Amino acid sequence: MSKVLIKGGRVVTAVDDYVGDILIENGKIEAIGRSLNVEEAETHDATGKLVLPGGIDVHVHMETPMGNDVYTCDSFESGTKSAAFGGTTTIIDFAQQFHGDSPKAALDRRLAAAAPQCSVDYGFHVILTDANADALAELPDLVNYEGVSSFKLYMAYPGVMMVDDAAIYKIMRKVGAHGGMVNVHAENGVVIQALIDEALAAGNTSPKFHQMTRPRLMEGEATHRVIRIAELAEVPVYIVHLSAKEALDAVVEARDRGIHAFAETCPHYLFLDNSEYDRPGFESAKYVMTPPLRDHKCQHELWRGLQFDDLQIVSTDHCPFCFNENPMGILKSKRFGEDNFNQIPNGAPGVELRLELLYDGGVKAGKINLNRFVQLTATAPAKMFGLFPRKGTIAVGSDADIVLFDPEKRHTISASTQHSNVDYSLFEGRSIQGKVEKVFLRGALIVDGEKWLGRAGMGQYQSRSASGRVI
Repeated sequence: MSKVLIKGGRVVTAVDDYVGDILIENGKIEAIGRSLNVEEAETHDATGKLVLPGGIDVHVHMETPMGNDVYTCDSFESGTKSAAFGGTTTIIDFAQQFHGDSPKAALDRRLAAAAPQCSVDYGFHVILTDANADALAELPDLVNYEGVSSFKLYMAYPGVMMVDDAAIYKIMRKVGAHGGMVNVHAENGVVIQALIDEALAAGNTSPKFHQMTRPRLMEGEATHRVIRIAELAEVPVYIVHLSAKEALDAVVEARDRGIHAFAETCPHYLFLDNSEYDRPGFESAKYVMTPPLRDHKCQHELWRGLQFDDLQIVSTDHCPFCFNENPMGILKSKRFGEDNFNQIPNGAPGVELRLELLYDGGVKAGKINLNRFVQLTATAPAKMFGLFPRKGTIAVGSDADIVLFDPEKRHTISASTQHSNVDYSLFEGRSIQGKVEKVFLRGALIVDGEKWLGRAGMGQYQSRSASGRVI
């Protein structure tokens, strides 16, 4: 049915909060008003529900190669289905350039893999690992013609992903003039590698040494350094998965000076701390992600950053690996690093829980209001990465990506009820208030309670305009 009517819900955007009706025609929001009556429309009663823009998660890793033939355990199909059940209707994943590879070829590979599988809309950042002349020459066309306006660089993982400061500067200069933005994994990779080598030489192989060899200072140092490089290159810079107070301090200082420095954090840094690494045996490997979980003081600082807009976005860095070897095999399991913390696949799940966790622990806890909740999960991601106003809001002419959210329903988080392939949850047994009830993608109902009505391949690639220019 081409007409859909959502009636009587509490419509919340980044700036609005009212009770009204929404008419959807041909995948777009056609009208917003009170007491709308439309013949032959598929009607959904939203009384008592929050009506929210579909979430946008700008940092996920579906079926991603991690080296050594290790892959994340969610395919584009399972990962986007999980996203949808969590109220996320658009993701931005990554296309990785390998050494000697073409950035355009990297994008083409990922587009070919994603198109038949994605059940929500999607885009890509391009990861650059080799700033050779041919690769640099391709970057303007990726921005101008392929709709890729953001590029990720690693200051960590020397010899695998890391690029040096000169390469960072060259890439920034090349994309900045065309409306591109550089996303940075900010850790001092060479110092961290020295700490890892020291730990292994002393026979320290258990998972807790992952966090002990990735100190807050080295995240803060790298964040400060890359912001200075971006200032020189005159380009916006976006720090991914910021976890440490020292890193946030660098962002705040730069923003106070008028530098276009932006950053995201993730739910696991807001709700978990480094005490998880005290779990017995190999259990703490579930919490091996990079950067690692920090102490409780950092949580306080991150919430303050969200409240005062020093942190602009909450993403998930959904990078899932099963805890157990079966049923997906050792190459998609944390068990790959059972004898060496440095071999434990880095990453954790989260794409399905972002909205519900942030509502319960943010809105209900009085740390952020509803408008800020929408800003962090939908509107700011759309604006930061060139999707607004097509995505990220509820307005006439925007895509009808809409979530009906029950603000009163309590439920308990469990891996047994999630829709990802991963076999554990970071938040197992946590009782929270607030539940995604219905999800519409461009007007089509894809989640109805526990019913899956979406299909693989219905997601559309999103060609994006400039990143980091509209905030």
